[in-house]
Amino acid sequence: MNTKKRILLVEDDPNFGIILRDFLKMNEYDVILAKNGMEGFEKFKKFEFNLCILDVMMPYKDGFTLATEIKSVSPDTPIIFLTAKSMKEDVLKGYKVGADDYLKKPFDSDVLLFKIKAILKRNKLSTIIDNTETEFSFGFFQFNSKLRHLVFKNDKPIKLSPKENMLLKLLLLHKNDLMPRELALTRIWHDDNYFTSRSMDVYIAKLRKQLQKDPKVSISNIHGEGFRLIVD
Repeated sequence: MNTKKRILLVEDDPNFGIILRDFLKMNEYDVILAKNGMEGFEKFKKFEFNLCILDVMMPYKDGFTLATEIKSVSPDTPIIFLTAKSMKEDVLKGYKVGADDYLKKPFDSDVLLFKIKAILKRNKLSTIIDNTETEFSFGFFQFNSKLRHLVFKNDKPIKLSPKENMLLKLLLLHKNDLMPRELALTRIWHDDNYFTSRSMDVYIAKLRKQLQKDPKVSISNIHGEGFRLIVD
């Protein structure tokens, strides 16, 4: 089974396109290269892609037009634009049609790799947090994230605060696995800094207090990485 992330690379300069394709393949990406916007859209419709890298200036169909078509079919597919132009109007136009990032040629290939990894990671985190599941059962607890109700056995439901509620849902979506700190901080607090990190620690302590009723349920701290909701 191929677990590599697949990238659509659309670049009209054949030499640069081949070099960039081979570089990305060396870094464990499955890359399909197209030489213009028309060919790029045909290949996009034929295969599933995790990310698209589009040159802006291309014959037959430019990168902006191609991006608009891609977004009409798959709104969540991330796009990085490559351009030889750095005019503010072009950059703004790129973001308006749905660009996730922009790189001006010539660029450092390691910077491109960093941007790809960051965008793919962000998309993965968004998929996790947007999980529509609302009913959870763990240990002797029942949890309804829509109502924000946490119930231990047949006790009266406890109404969690919005942040406690989102935090517990994230922990349960990662049950017995690592929930990264940055995931909670960026999705719940919308910032990852010292103060939001300390705030999250306070909410973790509150959840621990609620969950201590069941000795088989606990939240462990994975130093420097995040937290783990353990259910024996």
